Amino acid sequence: MRQRSSDKTGSSGRESSGPTDLQCAVRACRSAFRTCALFSLIINVLMLAPPVYMLQVYDRVLTTGRIETLVMLTLMAMIAIAMMSALDALRTCVTIRVGCWLNEELGPAYLACAVRGRLNGDPSGLEHLRDISQIQNFIATQGLSAFFDAPWVPIFVGLIWILHPMLGGVAIFSAVVLFLLSIANEVATRKSTATANKKQIEATLMAEATIRNAEIVQAMNMLPAMTQRWARINSTVVDSLRRSGDVGGFVLATTKFVRLFVQVAILGVGAWLVVESKLGAGVMIAASILLGRALAPVELVISMWRNFMGARFSYHRLKKAIEENPAPRRRTVLPTPSGKVVVEDLSYIARNTGQLILSKVSCAVEPGEALAIIGPSGAGKSTLCRLMVGLAIPDVGEIRLDGSPVHHWDSEQIGQHIGFLPQDVELFTGTVRENIARMQVANDEAILKASRLAHAHEMIQHLPQGYDTHIGDGGVRLSGGQRQRIGLARAVFGDPRFIVLDEPNANLDQAGETALVEAIENLKRSRVALVLVGHRPSTLSVADKVLFLKEGHVVMFGERDKVLEELKARAGEFIPQGGDHEGPRRLSSGRSPANESDHNAKAMAGVS
Repeated sequence: MRQRSSDKTGSSGRESSGPTDLQCAVRACRSAFRTCALFSLIINVLMLAPPVYMLQVYDRVLTTGRIETLVMLTLMAMIAIAMMSALDALRTCVTIRVGCWLNEELGPAYLACAVRGRLNGDPSGLEHLRDISQIQNFIATQGLSAFFDAPWVPIFVGLIWILHPMLGGVAIFSAVVLFLLSIANEVATRKSTATANKKQIEATLMAEATIRNAEIVQAMNMLPAMTQRWARINSTVVDSLRRSGDVGGFVLATTKFVRLFVQVAILGVGAWLVVESKLGAGVMIAASILLGRALAPVELVISMWRNFMGARFSYHRLKKAIEENPAPRRRTVLPTPSGKVVVEDLSYIARNTGQLILSKVSCAVEPGEALAIIGPSGAGKSTLCRLMVGLAIPDVGEIRLDGSPVHHWDSEQIGQHIGFLPQDVELFTGTVRENIARMQVANDEAILKASRLAHAHEMIQHLPQGYDTHIGDGGVRLSGGQRQRIGLARAVFGDPRFIVLDEPNANLDQAGETALVEAIENLKRSRVALVLVGHRPSTLSVADKVLFLKEGHVVMFGERDKVLEELKARAGEFIPQGGDHEGPRRLSSGRSPANESDHNAKAMAGVS
């Protein structure tokens, strides 16, 4: 008996070795951030041009009256300011491109991460893409530039101190006050901002579910109830945003007051020093300009604090998501499988509830055979199908394809050799052709081969544009049976060697069932291994083997005729002889699991 080991990968397996896509992306951005830091260094040095210009004007031009000196100083200041503006524009271009590159680099990785998370029961996959956009917007705006300029605050304050200690004292006092205000803003808004972000995700998921199930919501008048549920969650979001906005607005207004007041204060102190002949007028003006430059990044950081907090929360969510659902490692490409599948002593426990879904299940299907899985609802049939195609990993036991465990196959390779038709058939927005081709570029011959093999060609030709008919959002609405037949064509596309069909005839009419039986017979003749879930006689008539599950355990497994005869015999044990009508009523009532399964067995017994 094999237990799940740490080297298994898949939808529920984890890879701990190597850096994540997020870490690699952040590391790749370091050179760009270093460039931005270099630009910030030059920009802040060039920002000294205006105060130096004022010093020289007061000390040289006004005292000598030389117009040539004034013109030269003005020209030099203009060149410095032009260079500063150009570098600032270049820095903005770099941050915008870094944000766009992160979106392009992380988007595909987190779309795949969202798919893996969805398979593991995490419904918030779409939020990962919004988190990437949140980080991109923060990087591309002035928020990130403010953090590059913030380290220069003490340097400018130090320069003011060099001009005169009293002016430096005013600058230090203002910087300390603004620093305390930023800390107060962080402490006061952290909890409400985190609550708003969390509830916003919950409200978005509920709104998406409501819109996605619009027909059910409208038909059964569920809209008022769903709206009330959404409104309760959204009110929490609004209240949290309002509280953080009120605090942030008050702090920002206080910051502006402090900055403007200290501008007045430093001019007042400077004027007093000039009157006392302890300072020149040019120094007073230069100190005022330096202080304005020193405090500007602090004010900008406070005004952008909400965006910064949102980006930080997004980064932590992205980091957690990629750690919990890492990309599977690259595997050695194995030979093309023949389709032999063996399930060995398999047990599976639901991740969220801890409930035992399957226990010690063993079965096998050979190329050219069809295995029918039957049993009452909740027996674990669909879970076994998901395990067979590698959507989850068993806790005990293994599923082998051509002798190799399913999780040892490279995910890209095994996907080409597996066909899967789930209970709920979902088609993607696009053409019928694109859906059959699994949204890949394929030639017409391969698409027609798959549709004819699934006996869907004639049905598709009755659509408005045939294979080029647009379906999904804004396209033609298909019936359940049409979706199922196109889904079957998608499952058989590319000549897979192992196909799993979960309730393939659930939405089919008599003609559709006949076409399905013919398709299965054709696949068997092509030496494809098939697994079918269903109870209808048409499904069982093409099966070579039958696996009967009940409450996650194997009740019977073997050749179809033998299993059905045994089930018929068991059902007959509960059918009373003579005129006692109480037994049949109890059998058909379905109140006990045993009677329900025996009733199904009796109904299926006539297939052979």
